[in-house]
Amino acid sequence: MKVTQVPEIAGVYLFEPTPHVDDRGFFSRTFDADIARSVGIDPDGFAQDSLSRSHKGVLRGMHLRSGQGEAKLVRCSAGEVFDVVVDLRPDSPTYLGQAHFTLSGDTQCSVYIPAGCGHGFQALTEPADIAYRIDRPHDPSEDVVIAYDDPDLAIPWPLPVTLMSARDQRAVSLADLAAGVLSAR
Repeated sequence: MKVTQVPEIAGVYLFEPTPHVDDRGFFSRTFDADIARSVGIDPDGFAQDSLSRSHKGVLRGMHLRSGQGEAKLVRCSAGEVFDVVVDLRPDSPTYLGQAHFTLSGDTQCSVYIPAGCGHGFQALTEPADIAYRIDRPHDPSEDVVIAYDDPDLAIPWPLPVTLMSARDQRAVSLADLAAGVLSAR
C-alpha cells in the first residue's frame, strides 16, 4: 500500500492499495495500521465505521463537524464517486484549499480527512457505496453543512444533482459559516 500527502491540503493523505488480481477478481487490503501510523494517524483513534449507498447523481455534502471536529478515512467500496475535501481550518497553511478525487470500488483507494475539513461527494454510478472510518461517535447536534454550490468554493461537480437530503438543501454559505453561523440542518 502506498500513502501520499495530498499537496492541496495539509494533513490529507491518499492511501492506494495494491490489489492482488486473478481470474476470480481481486483481493485488496483496504487499511493497514502500520502504514497509518507512518504518517501520524493513530489507527486506534477510530471509533466507528459507517457505510452509505447513493444513487447516480446524488450529492452528499459539504459536511463537517463543530466542536472537536471529526477526522475520517473514506473509501468507495463499490461504484464510483467524485470526492471533494475543502480545508476549513482558518489557521491551516492550506486554508480554503480543495482536493478532488475519483474514488472507486475498482481501486479501493482511501482518503484521510483531518478534523476541520469539509467533505462531500457525488455518486457517478448506480449505485455507489462509501465506507467511512470515523474518529468519534456521531453527534447530530454538531453537524455543519455548507452549500454544495457555494460560489466561494466553486466546486466542479461533474453531474447534475439528482437528489440531496433536506439538510443539505438548507445548507449555509461559506460566508455565513465564517461569520459564525453553524447549521445543524
